Amino acid sequence: MSSPAHSTPKSPSGWKSILKRAWPYIRILLSIALLWKATSGIDWTTLFDSHIKMQPLWFLAALATMTLAFICGGYRWGLFMQTVGFPRRIFSYIALYFTGGLINQGLPSTLGGDSYRAITATHLTTKGNLTETTELDKELHHSVDLEHANPKLRLSFSMVVVDRLLGLAGNNLLGGIGLILGGATLAAWGQDLGYAVAAVMLFAGVVIAFILAWQPSQALLQKFLVRLRMDNAMPGIKLAFAWPNNIAQALLAIGIHLLTILTLMFCLKAYGVDAPIEGLMIGLPALSLLLMLPISISGWGLREATLSSVLALWGVNPSLTVLASISYGAITVISVLPGAYYLLKRK
Repeated sequence: MSSPAHSTPKSPSGWKSILKRAWPYIRILLSIALLWKATSGIDWTTLFDSHIKMQPLWFLAALATMTLAFICGGYRWGLFMQTVGFPRRIFSYIALYFTGGLINQGLPSTLGGDSYRAITATHLTTKGNLTETTELDKELHHSVDLEHANPKLRLSFSMVVVDRLLGLAGNNLLGGIGLILGGATLAAWGQDLGYAVAAVMLFAGVVIAFILAWQPSQALLQKFLVRLRMDNAMPGIKLAFAWPNNIAQALLAIGIHLLTILTLMFCLKAYGVDAPIEGLMIGLPALSLLLMLPISISGWGLREATLSSVLALWGVNPSLTVLASISYGAITVISVLPGAYYLLKRK
């Protein structure tokens, strides 16, 4: 792989610069407003007078499943990075994955968690140390301009994109299965939508696998990657989407999202609520799609409002859903705290 080269980031000007600086504060205000909206209808006195049957051990189970989800996600991303030629340091990639998750929870930063792990991974050595730390600090404090970035950084970002695409596929497949199982409760067309979502995702997987198996289309894709200066990305793409790897990757992606669903289920159980699994398989994947819109800080407020509305269709008390959702957010933050060690170590 080529040695790192300096990128030439573009500086926004005018109203775009103002909006960019103000947007984090706007997101905080939106999160507060959504959280207030979700909790405003709760009669806290009546709720606590009802003697909620708290079972704290379920919180430990929730923490275990969320931590395992991050470990599996980091392991998958690490395999992609190793396949395309980055150092074989799987534990370092898992640590970076936790650090990226911590930054995504709203830690003040000029970059998102995905950008952080992609950039930092390009400085990783075979011994697990970081090289050119001064250059790394400069890269982390400027917006990324991939158009002028060196091939190594482009390659690292491409593997983050591959990892995210697999996560999206697993999320959609699990949501489709949830709609097939419980979509009739959501709407008359809910089950049909589930079959449609599952069919589209499976068809897309078959098409991509065919492209990677047919030599002419594979050669065309390789030329496209060369043009983007990501010549070595093909092994990682094949590991993710080629037959029969795509079957294992789909199962792993579904499994990771299922772990997050179990986390929410365990949070509900901690408050004595037995929520239907199909409702959670619809609500959480739908929420994950909404969280792709940067309108709140790590989903706070949006998560509580969405889940309380969806699970109410299955007769789950919205007040308890909000409490469980807040607990889910807190457990997510706690589960990625090991990433703070990597941040402090670099400092």
